Amino acid sequence: MTDDAGWFSDDAATFGDRLAAAREQAGMTQAALAGKLGVKTGTIVGWENDLKEPRANKLQMVSGMLGVSLSWLLTGEGEGPQAPDDTQPIANDILTEMRALRTQIAMCAEKLGQLEKRMRASLRDNT
Repeated sequence: MTDDAGWFSDDAATFGDRLAAAREQAGMTQAALAGKLGVKTGTIVGWENDLKEPRANKLQMVSGMLGVSLSWLLTGEGEGPQAPDDTQPIANDILTEMRALRTQIAMCAEKLGQLEKRMRASLRDNT
């Protein structure tokens, strides 16, 4: 298992993308991986959607269970699953667009949280 042409590099994929790919390559469901790690399925979903990050001890366990190197999970460099077949350029374009949209959504959610905090502070000051 090796990474081809940087498909899973930091430029092309997130930690969550790499985790999902390794889990699928290992033939595990999110629920199965969660059970083996002693966490809730929602925790795995959060990791794969880049909404949460695992602690170091869980990260090491995931690496061992999925048969990928820790450095590959974190950066995309090292031993990991085979990259997807590039004969499907439309699918690759869609994945790239989805990653960009996920990033935009995360940024918007953060901005919304900041605005909400400012509004609460303003309302508190006016009372």
